[in-house]
Amino acid sequence: MNLDFVTLTLDNLETEHLSCIIRSKKPHPGVEAKRRWLAERIPEGHIFRKLNVKEAVFIEYAPLETAWVPILGENYLYLYCLWVSGSYKGQGIGQALLESCLADAERQGKSGVCMLGSRKQKAWLSDQAFAKKFNFRVVDQTENGYDLLALSFDNTLPRFAQNVKQMRIENQELTLFYDDQCPFINQYIETIRKECAADAIPLSLNPIDSLEKAKSLPCVFNNWACFYKGHFETVNLLNLDALKRILRKG
Repeated sequence: MNLDFVTLTLDNLETEHLSCIIRSKKPHPGVEAKRRWLAERIPEGHIFRKLNVKEAVFIEYAPLETAWVPILGENYLYLYCLWVSGSYKGQGIGQALLESCLADAERQGKSGVCMLGSRKQKAWLSDQAFAKKFNFRVVDQTENGYDLLALSFDNTLPRFAQNVKQMRIENQELTLFYDDQCPFINQYIETIRKECAADAIPLSLNPIDSLEKAKSLPCVFNNWACFYKGHFETVNLLNLDALKRILRKG
């Protein structure tokens, strides 16, 4: 199969579709926030590679040292997201995208590639079962079911930062940590903000706007994390039903 992949650069970032299911003729705040975020990350070696279509068919990864996740290790790539949607599934495109990442890692002399997973698949994480077919294996874990998976080329291994294992904060309010990497985040934040305001629910919003903040987070994080009553809840973006299930715990 002849696959037409496009890798975003500073030259084509403003004109290329970002392979997301958000479609709008007007500028979309979440999409534009992601463009700005990518404009700062691409010079750091961040890769966003997509099939040349206006669908969600892409892979996104970065050097672990500059990846906005609380994971530590030397000379690894971190895989944020591998997404193949709709009619493009089952055609070997996901395999081709992942193989392109692994080829980049080998070409750059990296020690391997790692990613966040969980023992129960989460909707907003790449499918770790798929990654395990490429010999990714679990190299670190948290007590509440999240895994760090890695494919090592030289037997060195990455690890969760020690602060990840806390999974607790002092703030008892509904607390969200998030960055601008995912175009959906903006609209989820606005929905949650309105719901909490309507029901007088205290809400603490914590934008992650630096690598230092991302590396020091007290929980696993891919671009979003939620706490309530001081306890870590999920890395999943929250629709209203999921939000209400969390709030009922109070």
